[in-house]
Amino acid sequence: MRLILRIWRQKNRNTKGKFARYEVNDVNPDMSMLECLDVLNEDLARRGKEPVAFEHDCREGICGSCGFMINGVAHGPLSGTTVCQLTMRHFKDGEELILEPWRARAFPLVKDLAVDRNAFDRIIAAGGYISISTGSAPDGNAIPVSKERADAAMDAAQCIGCGACVAACPNASASLFTGAKITHLGLLPQGQPERDLRAVRMVTQMNLEQFGQCTNIGECVAVCPKLIPIEVIGRMNHDYIAGSMREPEAGEA
Repeated sequence: MRLILRIWRQKNRNTKGKFARYEVNDVNPDMSMLECLDVLNEDLARRGKEPVAFEHDCREGICGSCGFMINGVAHGPLSGTTVCQLTMRHFKDGEELILEPWRARAFPLVKDLAVDRNAFDRIIAAGGYISISTGSAPDGNAIPVSKERADAAMDAAQCIGCGACVAACPNASASLFTGAKITHLGLLPQGQPERDLRAVRMVTQMNLEQFGQCTNIGECVAVCPKLIPIEVIGRMNHDYIAGSMREPEAGEA
């Protein structure tokens, strides 16, 4: 099959960018979107031209490194799928695709389709962890957790931090990401000692990173490749308010 790709090309955040048109022929329908870009880059390299920069790592939908807009939709048209898992058979022969990076102030552009998502790392560093003594694993029955809470925690823990939620949100909010990280620890017994302070610190850091505010539009959930439920945002707000009232350090966070 043959595809026409209009790709955003920009050398760095300080230069102006523009869309460039490329034709990719002999595309295998079983290729992933990233493999299609690999084919394009090989052709560009052979012709002595600059390859398209895009981020990737595991290419198995696990690491969260990859991600860009395809025809205005984060990760493309297929629900619950990252661009590294999106195969070309979901497009028509001769179709034109528009590829552009995440657009958010908190995700400054690095080059072409790659953006800097270190803001997510700083939110995690602010409180997305538990402080417990290490040692041998406790007996599975020693810390009882109801199935409902365990399932909810695991649902939230699936977040891979790709940033699609931010890119899709009209406000560029990181509430789904932050809510998922706060929820999956806050639902488990191991996360209770630091639950209040964790929420205060992580939400405070999220605001410092200049993400927008959540207005419950729900676009974040629609494009999330791991289908994180919007309820995690409610849990984040609950824990943040409770933590702000109870935690002495909240005012200094």
